[in-house]
Amino acid sequence: MQKLSIKSQVLAVEDEIAQRHKDYGRLVSLRKMKQGEADYKINAMKNVKATLEFCQQHEADIRAYLAGKN
Repeated sequence: MQKLSIKSQVLAVEDEIAQRHKDYGRLVSLRKMKQGEADYKINAMKNVKATLEFCQQHEADIRAYLAGKN
C-alpha cells in the first residue's frame, strides 16, 4: 500500500464524494437505491473528510503527542 499524505487523502475523499453524488443520483432515479441510503453513504464520506481535515489541522500536535509516547 502506497502511503499518502493527509492532503492527498482529503482530495481523494472529495473526489469520492463527487463520484457518489453522480452515481447515487443515477441509481436513485432508476429506483435501484433509496434516497435515504444514498444520503447516508454520502454523509459517511463527508464525516471521513471531516476527520481527515481535523487530523490535518492538528497534525503537529498529534505527532508531538505520539513522539512523547515512545
